[in-house]
Amino acid sequence: MGTARPAPARLTLPRDQNEAELTVGRKKLRLTNLQKPFWPGITKRDLLQYYADIAPYLMPHLKNRAMVMKRYPNGAAGMFFFMKRAPSPRPPWVRVCPIEHASGNVIEFPIVQDLGTLLWIVNLGCIDLNPWYARCDDVQRPDYLHFDLDPVAGADFERVLETALRVRDTLSERGLACYPKTSGSRGMHIYIPIRRGPLQKQVWAFAKDLARTLEARFPNLITAEYRIAKRPEGRVLVDYNQNAWGRTLASVYSVRPTPQATVSMPVTWEEVERGFRTEDFRLENAPERIRGTGDLWKPMEAARGRVDLEKLL
Repeated sequence: MGTARPAPARLTLPRDQNEAELTVGRKKLRLTNLQKPFWPGITKRDLLQYYADIAPYLMPHLKNRAMVMKRYPNGAAGMFFFMKRAPSPRPPWVRVCPIEHASGNVIEFPIVQDLGTLLWIVNLGCIDLNPWYARCDDVQRPDYLHFDLDPVAGADFERVLETALRVRDTLSERGLACYPKTSGSRGMHIYIPIRRGPLQKQVWAFAKDLARTLEARFPNLITAEYRIAKRPEGRVLVDYNQNAWGRTLASVYSVRPTPQATVSMPVTWEEVERGFRTEDFRLENAPERIRGTGDLWKPMEAARGRVDLEKLL
């Protein structure tokens, strides 16, 4: 288990107001539509309160990374849209990360450096948080790679758990430490912290080779086939392609727009071995678990223990 942090002074949002003006640190922040239902029985205020409560554990995983905004203005069951560029006007204290794209267009993404910016992002209707894989000082060189385990038709979550263990064992044979979390949806995510150095394309190619190796080793369980129509039923996709430049996954501790308001939760390998359900981790019970376990993903942000991928390329 991770080391539990001492509980900070809790920021409590008003329950009986639809709008609120807060001072968070030295930042003045206006929150709107607090009473809007985002799920049955769960309001936008409840979503904001969740992120305020778990911010000490979440923030290290967001800092210095561009944030792709996935906005649900009418709640989890409503239409959503992606937004990369930080909206304007915006508070002067919201920092941005300018990233040049292949078109030559430079997009200024917001970066979440503090609680005020976190709440500002969520107030825009962002249910889950989708940070860049590399930090803003070098957006071409990520400091982790990952696999998205996604069940194909006919595969249940038990097979996802089995796949996670096979991925862990194969990585362990190569000396690669890895950390699991639920996706908060149908599958799981497995992350490997790496020393920054290789370009995103090199990280993607390494992940692709590993996925193909897993497919060959466990053909009745795993597929690495990216074309949906070609994927065999009953398998679990070990998706390497999410490592491509510009792609994002929901961050650790993100609430997901599922009917149960599930959370992308770090788990221990012992929990994977015992088994669990994605629905075990929800907005309503996740803060208590996180306070009890501490940040199980703290090693993901540590300088020590990172894989030197350049030696393996």
